[in-house]
Amino acid sequence: MHQYSCHQSFSKPGYLGNFNKMATQACGDTTEATELSSLQRLYLKPVAKLGVHVTLPEIKVAGVSISNWEVMERLKSMVAPDQFTVLKVVESSMEFIRFEGETDTKSLITKFISKLEGKFMKLSGFAEPLKVRAAESKMKFPTAHDWNSFFREAESLDERNPGERPDTIHIKGLPCKWFGNDESANKPSEEVLASVFSRFGKIRSVDIPILDPYRQKISKGNSEFQTFYYGSHLHFDTFVQYSQYQGFSNAMAALKGMKLMYISEEGRAATANIQVDFDKSGHLSAKNIKKRDQERQKLIDMERKEEERKQREREEEERRKELERLEKERKEAEQQRLLQEAIRKKEERKRAREEKKRQKRAERIRREIERKEMIKRLEKERERKEAERKQCAKRLLLELLQRIATLKEQEEEEMRKLEEERKKRVQELEMLRQMEEKKRKLEEEERRREDEERRKKEKLEEQEKELRDKLIQNLKKMEERRDKLKKELLQKQIANNTRKLTSFVSNTCTGK
Repeated sequence: MHQYSCHQSFSKPGYLGNFNKMATQACGDTTEATELSSLQRLYLKPVAKLGVHVTLPEIKVAGVSISNWEVMERLKSMVAPDQFTVLKVVESSMEFIRFEGETDTKSLITKFISKLEGKFMKLSGFAEPLKVRAAESKMKFPTAHDWNSFFREAESLDERNPGERPDTIHIKGLPCKWFGNDESANKPSEEVLASVFSRFGKIRSVDIPILDPYRQKISKGNSEFQTFYYGSHLHFDTFVQYSQYQGFSNAMAALKGMKLMYISEEGRAATANIQVDFDKSGHLSAKNIKKRDQERQKLIDMERKEEERKQREREEEERRKELERLEKERKEAEQQRLLQEAIRKKEERKRAREEKKRQKRAERIRREIERKEMIKRLEKERERKEAERKQCAKRLLLELLQRIATLKEQEEEEMRKLEEERKKRVQELEMLRQMEEKKRKLEEEERRREDEERRKKEKLEEQEKELRDKLIQNLKKMEERRDKLKKELLQKQIANNTRKLTSFVSNTCTGK
């Protein structure tokens, strides 16, 4: 049983990494490019791909392997001196290896096919040659029949509403830097995007999901919304909605089988493979935009409430630390006072002892009595100061409780205002919905009235036509009757004249 080496890909020197659908590549031939936006230096270039099928011989010796890389090198030598811009293995089996290649221009496709189609290649270690088949790859791209069928059969969509009809293009893999406001910008701009794609028709709306900081949270939190790729800051997805169907149709026709090309001021060109499809999700429909706005507002409210909660916690922590600091200062002051008091007492006792030595016993007794009285006074003073300290602590505690109650009242007032604002917002939204409903009913009534007036006008025109036909017929009958009467009167006159002439002739003859 033979073995195969791992799949490998080849690209020209200077390419930005291995080929993939989201990579930008250097481009050496810009002859087939058509201008998309001269201001942004963007062009459309046809995708030139061909498929190569290499039939493998039957391997009868165990351990013999065929290297994909060796087959790839043989294919490159068969088309030399021309080169593939990209050549990669897309499918490999025991019977065949299928490659996908890309060239700089469409004109090279025919040349490559003539060099490869029906030809044979020899591999070292194999007597039987490998047959090569080559053909141009067909690009999958939606047609007018595809989107017309989709929107006609979609029961949940109303083609009278923007976004629910064929008017929106979904594009993937656009390089961020090519659609920035300046060359150093790594963020795409909706204004730049709209100006580029307005070449095909008037733009109603554009959307770049990665510019919305809440879109990823909305997509993760709600399965109804489409999920986009947010992991790279090099490429982005976008939706472009046209005001008229013709703009949408023109854009789809222009982007079919194309990749995007950028030419720098120095003349260096790079291309990016993009994926284009018509939007099937109603992404820019009014109802989906409204849903996203509502979800975004919920997230904003949640962030605001979380920030307010953290701010309250910070303020509470600061108040607690301030109280601890005041209490510590108070204790230190009390300790300092007690220390000074002890020092003072020590000095007084020292003076008292010296005085005792110089006085007599009676004086010592008197001093003893005075000392006892002094101790009593000091005890009372200590008790008085202790009472004052307790009173001060009680007063501080009351002030702290009052401030806490005030803050609680302010918080309740703020919550009440927020609830009132929310209710007011709900009422405004309901009024807006009612106004929209009333407007829709008025428009329907106006359309019915116009239809009724049109039918009445058509009926009046039909009646007028019938009356005119009847009048013409009556007029013809009257003319026929008048002609008949004239004819009869003329016949009568002729008859009378004939009788008179006959009578005259008879009388004349009789008179003779």
